[in-house]
Amino acid sequence: MEKIKFQIEIEASQEKVWNVLWNEATYPEWTSVFGTGGKAVSDWKEGSKAVFFGADNFGMVSIIDTKIPNEFISFRYIGIIVNGVEDLSSEAAKKWFGVLENYTLNYSNHKTTLTMEMDILEEYKKDFLELWPKAMEKIREFAETK
Repeated sequence: MEKIKFQIEIEASQEKVWNVLWNEATYPEWTSVFGTGGKAVSDWKEGSKAVFFGADNFGMVSIIDTKIPNEFISFRYIGIIVNGVEDLSSEAAKKWFGVLENYTLNYSNHKTTLTMEMDILEEYKKDFLELWPKAMEKIREFAETK
């Protein structure tokens, strides 16, 4: 497993970018590059579960390892969602166990630099290398215009 990293400068405050990332209204919009109907369910507290899934009822189960509002959040995957049901023990789920996805926001000179780093399974690398830059552009678009 290797780490992938994407970074983008956004002419908006950290708070605005954070809101675009995790707001119920904008999350499905920027994640649409990965598939329609994206949804995140969590109380967004450190140590809590965060479940991400699409309209197809497939997705990921994670724990929020670290959260510093408007600055940093780290998700540690513990399983998958299959047909709307959490799967924490199958071989497919175990492949994701411990995978980290981190978002860092740094503000300087009236711009926020958003960095997303993620451990990636080889079988998803090609798709994610293509899709993540598109997702980052959507995040920038929403933060700068809405």
